[in-house]
Amino acid sequence: MMDGFLSRPKKRKTPPNPQAHPNTDTSPSENPPIPSFPDGVKVLHDCPDATVDICFVHGLTGDRESTWTADGQSVPWPKTLLPPKLDKARILTYGYDAYIVRKGVASSNRLIDHATNLLNDLTTDRVCCNAPSRPIIFVVHSLGGLICKQAVLLSRNNPDTHLRGIFNCTTGIVFMGTPHRGAWMADWAEIPASALGLVKSVNKSLLEILQTNNQALELIQVNFWSMIRERQKANQPPDVTCFFEELPVPRVGKVVSKESATLEGYNSITIHANHRDMVKFASVEENGFKRLLGELVRWVSQLGKEN
Repeated sequence: MMDGFLSRPKKRKTPPNPQAHPNTDTSPSENPPIPSFPDGVKVLHDCPDATVDICFVHGLTGDRESTWTADGQSVPWPKTLLPPKLDKARILTYGYDAYIVRKGVASSNRLIDHATNLLNDLTTDRVCCNAPSRPIIFVVHSLGGLICKQAVLLSRNNPDTHLRGIFNCTTGIVFMGTPHRGAWMADWAEIPASALGLVKSVNKSLLEILQTNNQALELIQVNFWSMIRERQKANQPPDVTCFFEELPVPRVGKVVSKESATLEGYNSITIHANHRDMVKFASVEENGFKRLLGELVRWVSQLGKEN
């Protein structure tokens, strides 16, 4: 589940200003600066006459840009490789604080909190662009897939009518290494801090839900699967494709098994990479990119036929 695989966010370099909060009783030493994190929606490629939004959601320990940036590259591939292939797509990436172990303070947000933020932030972005009813496709990695599923479920029959748009407009979801049935990742918290080079601060709520047979994870899966089957019987979207990793992470093994990463009855495709690298493409010639692009192009072309 480790997008950045032991990577850490950079701390703010600006020293705290003691005059910035004159009514604060605590000193800077008592409240060390919390590392900044790029959260929320970021537009990687805008398109004034877009017919679809494609939103990327990263996984555990990743962020909205580095997760999708190949080693040796400086820019995420959805920004450079996708627009020439999908010229009517607006490309978005979503960030949330998914660092469960790091120096300082780990976010205490639960999965449902991240999902609620995704639903609200994405809805706001689309309203501001005057496109609340534009079809949307999600490309989600690892933990991001669980957050996406929960966000779609939260959108369905939401008491706030403006938040129902995400469910109504989701036309496809590409799951990449998503642990629909849990993963070993919860054991990561047991790795000695010295081995990681970190002073541990652990978001236990995220770790617990990643345990195999976790009831909350199972409930999300049951509700999502029920919704998908209901929509499928009515010949309604979303379409679903699952990608799973072929290679192990060195000294770790496969992070998400094929059995956990796939959904019965839906297309399952392998990518010849490990869990971290399966979402990092440096060239349009990489077969993993071609396989993912094939799904996106097919779904977008179907939208054109419907319209």
